[in-house]
Amino acid sequence: MTAEAACEVVCVVGARPNFMKIAPIMAAFRDQPIAAKLVHTGQHYDPAMSDSFFEQLGIPRPDVNLEVGSASHAVQTAEIMRAFEPVLDAERPRAVLVVGDVNSTIACALVAAKKGVKVIHVEAGLRSFDRAMPEEINRVLTDQISDLLFTTERAALDNLKREGVAPERVHFVGNVMIDTLRGHLDRAVPAATTLGGKPARGYAVVTLHRPSNVDNPEVFRALLETLGQVARQVDVVFPIHPRTRATAERFGLSALLAQPGIRLLPPQGYLEMLGLTRDATVVLTDSGGLQEETTALGVPCVTLRENTERPITLSEGTNTLTGPEPDKILQCFADILATGGKRGRIPEYWDGRAAARIAEFLRSWLDADKQRN
Repeated sequence: MTAEAACEVVCVVGARPNFMKIAPIMAAFRDQPIAAKLVHTGQHYDPAMSDSFFEQLGIPRPDVNLEVGSASHAVQTAEIMRAFEPVLDAERPRAVLVVGDVNSTIACALVAAKKGVKVIHVEAGLRSFDRAMPEEINRVLTDQISDLLFTTERAALDNLKREGVAPERVHFVGNVMIDTLRGHLDRAVPAATTLGGKPARGYAVVTLHRPSNVDNPEVFRALLETLGQVARQVDVVFPIHPRTRATAERFGLSALLAQPGIRLLPPQGYLEMLGLTRDATVVLTDSGGLQEETTALGVPCVTLRENTERPITLSEGTNTLTGPEPDKILQCFADILATGGKRGRIPEYWDGRAAARIAEFLRSWLDADKQRN
């Protein structure tokens, strides 16, 4: 590899959802080969959790860690941009690859675009059509400045075409997060191990972190009270986000976290969470990633949001939208207990080879780009 080609692609991760997406991509790049370096912005600021994901998923240690930490959306995005620019100046890559929709995604894409470095967006074209979600802003803007857009479902192309993105920039490859799930399923930590025995009456996995659910005390209270009703029929296993716990304390709702049948856990590693999800009776969540993982695993999912940027989990998968309304949640939960929930099917190209398709295309694209320049 010549000095000029020492780094063809800089890959960016920043927060926990990115780790499951970058792992198979880095592995596929080694197979091609594509010379890549990994930059961790440090947007996810819990070193222990980051280290756990890198170790469990076999992600190479980051070549650069920007260590930006937590802040408001504006400050965090600005700090990532400020810290990332010197990395591009030093590495001079042919392209920057970003995944998902976190602040690191848009921040590093903006820096690359302004410096004339090509931008590759993995998981492009997903839309909730809710501009109140910070992630939606990140998704839309990143897609607008990307040169290559890799999508997880065919309908994403329609979203991008409506926004004026040229179809020839868009390539349907499948879901890299499902690559990670399939590649590690046989290593998933059984729920019985994590819980010290699997609950005899079954259990629901719960995650709550979105501001629309936890930053409004009335909505948050109603959701926690609803979980208490769910816990009368199955155990509720709740790996609680530190911010969610702190918000409950601030709103005086901590007693609702201690209702009978609710079991709080600290944030879990990937293999532990995969085992909990795989073995669950139902998952109640406001997470985008869990909507996809439950569809891949065939586990019923109740999404506590009014919208989703992953509609294929509704039309083909096991996911149902209820919003945060207690009556809708409890009715959906009762239906799942009675019938086993939506059967669903595995969406197209969720076959464990999405990263390989990305790497194969990108190798050809990089070679062609080099010849042109």
